[in-house]
Amino acid sequence: MAAAAVKKLQVLVACALLLLLAVGCRASPLQIGFYHDRCPQAEAVVKGVMMEAISQNPGNGAAMIRMLFHDCFVEGCDASVLLDPTPFSPTPEKLSPPNNPSLRGFELIDAIKEALEVACPGTVSCADIIAFAARDASCILSAGKVHFEVPSGRRDGTFSNASEPLKFLAPPTSNLSDLVDSFVVKGLDAEDLVILSGAHTIGRSHCSSFVPDRLNAPSDINGGLAAFLRDQCPADAAPGGNDPTVMQDVVTPNDMDRQYYKNVLSHKVLFTSDAALLTSEETARMVVDNANIPGWWEDRFEKAMVKMAGIEVKTGDQGQIRKNCRAIN
Repeated sequence: MAAAAVKKLQVLVACALLLLLAVGCRASPLQIGFYHDRCPQAEAVVKGVMMEAISQNPGNGAAMIRMLFHDCFVEGCDASVLLDPTPFSPTPEKLSPPNNPSLRGFELIDAIKEALEVACPGTVSCADIIAFAARDASCILSAGKVHFEVPSGRRDGTFSNASEPLKFLAPPTSNLSDLVDSFVVKGLDAEDLVILSGAHTIGRSHCSSFVPDRLNAPSDINGGLAAFLRDQCPADAAPGGNDPTVMQDVVTPNDMDRQYYKNVLSHKVLFTSDAALLTSEETARMVVDNANIPGWWEDRFEKAMVKMAGIEVKTGDQGQIRKNCRAIN
């Protein structure tokens, strides 16, 4: 009996090892250097356009990082967020409230795509352009402190509907539980949430995204920041109406750094979703580490960006390589 049990255990262990080897050897659908032979200059073209755009307006970099998030969380990283309305698809993602009118950068993507079509016609997907642009924006705005390779080989989707962002993009009024749930459903976790929220260290926000629940209702927002924001924002700020924008990080507004986490700790953040990071011991501890340990956030942000840029990608024979990022072929 004992010998038989040992034999059975040995077989089970052998099977488990074979399974692990099979999983470990399975090729990733995305590859670093995917365009090395197909279009050697692809990533350099994207970076060149991004450097020029950010030198003109650092907000262009923030727009690309946000665009990657809004693209990947809806239909996966497939550039579905770029599609314009057509008679056959009159309400694409870009017209959905989470994207319209706040999502920016469509013209910048057009400029990158135009340059790539000259260099390598029909080769580089719009989905990869978004990923490269977000990667480069992170590097440029952090003065090189956030620096990572992003795998490529994504293909562009052919479906886009305005109802989808409402399902998957948690609004800035969300509590921690809803935020974590929205990340978990995409294969991310609470740490990814905390780390990627650090992108709020750059960019601007429409007043309507925080006035109702942060200024017009009781909240923990710092009194000095609240007074400053009331000078900038009308009390009746609403999308499509009188709805100015303000910097998300008033201390280092154009720098990709860990100041965001210091702002969270001092209650100098715009959104309920930012403040929510302090509502659990686990995420609050992460905020403290990111705020206080040099290089801690940057290292984790690099990994989280790559992880997010791999959500539900289309590769191989899936999707297409769009000639125009705003329309399917």
